[in-house]
Amino acid sequence: MARYSLKLPPILKQEAEQWARRQEISLNQFIIWALSEKVGALKQKLDDPRFPHVTYRLGASRWPAPVVRGTGIRVQTLAIASSIWGLPAEEIAEEYGLPAAQVADSLAFYAAHRVEIDAAITEEEELEAGGG
Repeated sequence: MARYSLKLPPILKQEAEQWARRQEISLNQFIIWALSEKVGALKQKLDDPRFPHVTYRLGASRWPAPVVRGTGIRVQTLAIASSIWGLPAEEIAEEYGLPAAQVADSLAFYAAHRVEIDAAITEEEELEAGGG
């Protein structure tokens, strides 16, 4: 296996290490994860440039699902917290350990893609109801 030396600017490295710790993975795993997420998004051309904090990732069903960039948190999770549970954005940010800008962008993405995300929520609820 080839090894590559990567010299990150100190502030970027510090932030990446913090995000890696939040995800409970190593810095190397985080870098590979971020790189694969970005390459996948570029290949699929699914990202909506109006929402820089949201990207798509293949879910368990192998269908792309919108997630908060750099995390495994689905936009539909934040949408449920906001629209169904009635949590304000600030509380969602605190609950999920996200910056307010990511939550705001994700909720704006939800508003712009409501039909797609509501359909995913409904489908998941139906699967859970039918599965036991």
